[in-house]
Amino acid sequence: MEFRAVQHQFLLYCETERAYSPLTVETYSFALDRFCAYLHEFCGEIPSVEAIRSSDIRSFPGWLHDKGHKNNTIRKYLAAMKSLFKFALKRGFIPSNPASAIPAPKREKKLPNYLQQDEVALTMQQFDCSTPKGIRDKAITELLYSSGLRVSELTSLTINAFDEYNRTVRVLGKGKKERIVPVGSVAITAIQSWLSVRPQFVSPESGSAIFLSAKGFPMTASQVYSLVKNAMQTTTEARQKSPHVLRHSFATHLLDNGADIYAVSQMLGHASLSTTQVYTHVSIERLKDSYKQAHPRS
Repeated sequence: MEFRAVQHQFLLYCETERAYSPLTVETYSFALDRFCAYLHEFCGEIPSVEAIRSSDIRSFPGWLHDKGHKNNTIRKYLAAMKSLFKFALKRGFIPSNPASAIPAPKREKKLPNYLQQDEVALTMQQFDCSTPKGIRDKAITELLYSSGLRVSELTSLTINAFDEYNRTVRVLGKGKKERIVPVGSVAITAIQSWLSVRPQFVSPESGSAIFLSAKGFPMTASQVYSLVKNAMQTTTEARQKSPHVLRHSFATHLLDNGADIYAVSQMLGHASLSTTQVYTHVSIERLKDSYKQAHPRS
């Protein structure tokens, strides 16, 4: 069976049966396209899926490394490739799994970027709230920081997901798992201001999306990324400037101020508590820095 045909069936399986998010399916698709590029370069063609052997794919991690990819990216691409072969084995397309013994590089231990609390305050001051667009952009940014949402979660929010009375928002996370997340009073006020001007943006294409573009379409991830990045340009020296930095800041500031790690993990929608523990390392590193600066015998 042609590899591309199996790839198509696998991605459809991820989307429909596994209910993976569009972003995850897109990442898998790109990873498998890279694998096809490797096969074409290594084998001179893309072999049929049953003709691929372990010896054909053993060099894939090294090939990715030579292309400039870092360990964490290589791990993601290998995971996508291995998942495809597991799928092919279960469906009977191949007699054995050639990818099962391919080792993955070690995970890079990298602390997440986050903003200081005063940098968050400065970022929130960058929006011109005398305009409907500025009101919208401030509401988006306040909500990202207040509730630690992923961009994909924010762009899929509907008006009904926002509960003003209980100060919560209902979020559809990874794997279409739903969770309820608190919303702070400052973000509540910002969202109320936005909802009062939202009718100016509504078009036949708007649906029930809470955040709309100037043309009345639901906001896209790239639009949210651009507005947050622009707001951060002059307010922080953090290397990364993106909505995800606000998510990191949300978790870091909660833990810094004594929040329970299990509660933070639930609010973030993490499947495992170990994923959340990286933020405790951030807090420890900050304590070490304070100690070095202040203790006479540090």
